[in-house]
Amino acid sequence: MSGRWRNRLSRSSLRSASTSGADVTLIRSDERYVSVRDGITTRHSFSYGDHYDPDNVAFGPLRAVNEELLAPGAGYDAHAHADVEIVTWVLDGALAHADSTGVDGTVRPGEVQHVSARTGIEHTERNASATEPLRFLQMMLAPSPDELASPDPGPPVYRQADLAGARGYLIDVLAVRPGVGLQAALLDAGDQVGLDEAPGMVHLQVSRGSIDLGTPRRRRPHRLEVGDAVRAVDAAGLSVRAVTSAEVLIWRFDEEVA
Repeated sequence: MSGRWRNRLSRSSLRSASTSGADVTLIRSDERYVSVRDGITTRHSFSYGDHYDPDNVAFGPLRAVNEELLAPGAGYDAHAHADVEIVTWVLDGALAHADSTGVDGTVRPGEVQHVSARTGIEHTERNASATEPLRFLQMMLAPSPDELASPDPGPPVYRQADLAGARGYLIDVLAVRPGVGLQAALLDAGDQVGLDEAPGMVHLQVSRGSIDLGTPRRRRPHRLEVGDAVRAVDAAGLSVRAVTSAEVLIWRFDEEVA
């Protein structure tokens, strides 16, 4: 996806709740920035492109969480990225991807795509269907300081994995680098998972359904719906319980990489 991204953490339109184990920020779906163009509607959780907010440009290494809705046949023409990790998670439909490394394929629900742009990559992304809409999340992360400082960052790297199947617990989806990883939980109503298996920062995105987020010293959980997100500086005491069939994506960042 095209657009310029910039960096830092939000305070203005976000609501924070301090707890004994975690400083938790809730971002509601309707608080996201919205861009509309040529059959594409994008909802941005972070400052992005024309929506510049200097207080909301990063959480740890995470720079963008964009929910994309593409009309049949719509898409992004060839555009370039460099020095960024791009992770794509398809929710509905099929995403056609082609890039300058020679990769030409389709990403569907239950699959994750990771492009490490490194020295630079040019790619196109389009709705593969002429009749059905496409909805996907595209997330962008900054490389580590050592990677940015390297005189030889190396060529771009592409990988895609099929994660269909497991339900009811946290799945390790992707390790971008040590201390930076993506997990997912595909849950049935009533399923519960703890997020405090490891210390560090957590960014949680509800991609399907409805969940309750449990936090320390709060009797009533936070009810989260599709598109809602949570940023926690410490995962201690956090838990998720599915109210309906649900799916959540969880980025974990060790303190030393934040």
